[in-house]
Amino acid sequence: MTSFDEALALLVGAVRPLPAESVPLEQAAGRFLAAPLHARSDAPSRAVSAMDGYAVTLENVEPDRWMSLAGESRPGLPDPGTLEPGTAMRIFTGAPLPAGADCVIMQEYAEREGGQVRFRSGFGPARHVRTAGSDFRAGDLLLAAGTSLAPRAMVAAASADRDTVEVSTTPKIAIIATGEELAAPGTAHLKAGAISESASYGVAAMCEAMGCEVVLRARGADRLELLEEVAAKALEAADCVVVTGGASVGDHDLAKPMFGKAGLDLVFAGVAIKPGKPVWFGRANGRLVMGLPGNPTSAMVTARLLLRPLLAAMQGGIPAAELRFVSMPLAASLPHAGDRETFVRATATLEGLVPVGNQESGAQAPLAAADWLIRRPAGSPVCNKGALVEALPF
Repeated sequence: MTSFDEALALLVGAVRPLPAESVPLEQAAGRFLAAPLHARSDAPSRAVSAMDGYAVTLENVEPDRWMSLAGESRPGLPDPGTLEPGTAMRIFTGAPLPAGADCVIMQEYAEREGGQVRFRSGFGPARHVRTAGSDFRAGDLLLAAGTSLAPRAMVAAASADRDTVEVSTTPKIAIIATGEELAAPGTAHLKAGAISESASYGVAAMCEAMGCEVVLRARGADRLELLEEVAAKALEAADCVVVTGGASVGDHDLAKPMFGKAGLDLVFAGVAIKPGKPVWFGRANGRLVMGLPGNPTSAMVTARLLLRPLLAAMQGGIPAAELRFVSMPLAASLPHAGDRETFVRATATLEGLVPVGNQESGAQAPLAAADWLIRRPAGSPVCNKGALVEALPF
C-alpha cells in the first residue's frame, strides 16, 4: 500500500496550477499569488520619526538647556525643511525628519514653555528614527509566487503600493456524499436508521477556507446509475470533485465505479495511514477527483493531510507549507503504534498535547476539540508524558 509521503508526492506531481488572473487588492484575501510581488518604492521613502517627540541634532543637545522650537512635522504634510543648529522641531510618529536632524527625543523627556523646549537627562541611547528604506527598498521581493494572501500577507501586499495583484483562478469544488443511510441535517431523526450527513460540511468549510468556491453539493444513494449522473454533473461544474464514503471494496462502495464512464485514472488507491486508509486520488474527464472515507473523523484527517495540499497546489501554492509539523511535548502517554502510520487527534494544553479520549474513526463529538494531529510512524514504541512528538495544527 502507498505510504503517506509517497501519496503526497504522487498527488503534487499530478496537479497543475490553474490559470492566473488580475484582481483588485481588496478582493485578493485568501487567494494565492500567481506572480511574485515586488515593492514599488522604498519604505519609508525618507527618514521618519518612530515616536512622538522632538527632532534634534543630537550633538547640539545639552540636558536642561533651553532650545528654540522651529515648527512641527506631521505625517502627510509637505517637507518640513532644514533644522537649524541648536533648535528642535515638534514631530509626530511617521512624520518626515527635517534635514539636519538625526534623533527624536521622546516627548516624555521634554518640558515646553512657549516657543522653547528643554530635555531632562536620561533620553537615549535609541534615536527613534526609521531611516529611508529600512523596511524595504524599491524592487525588493515582498511576497513570493505561491504565497497565500492571509491577513499578514495582505498587509505586505498593500505596503507594496499595488492596487491589483496576480492570483490563481479560484478553484471550483464539487462535494458528493455517498451512502444510503445519510440524511440532511435536521431530517435524520425522522427516518429509522438514518444518519445525519456531516463529513461534507467540514470538507466544504476547509475548501472555502483555502480560497475555493464550492459550486455543487450532493448526496447520492448507493445506486450506480444515480451516482454516475451525479458524477457527470460534478465533473462538468468543478475543477475538483471530492467524494466522501464508498471508498472501500464492498458491494455498495461505489465512489470509484461512479467515475468509470468518465475514464477514471487512479493516481493512488489507499494509503497506509490510520485513520483514512481508503483515501484515493485520480483524474476523470480531465478533472481532479479525491475520495475520502465516509467516517467523519477519517474524512477530516485525510482532508487535512491530502486535500488541503491538493487545493494549495491547484492554486500555485506550496503543498509542503500546508504540512509543517512541529515538535510538541506530550502531556499524556501514547501506546505503541500499529502497523500503519497513525495520526492521533489531540488537544493542546499548557503542559503539551493530550490525545482525545475516543480515537475511533467514526467518533464525531471529540472532533471539534482536536486541534492537533500527532504523527506516529508505523511501529512507534510507547511514548511517555513529556516526550517530544511531531504534530500538525488540525
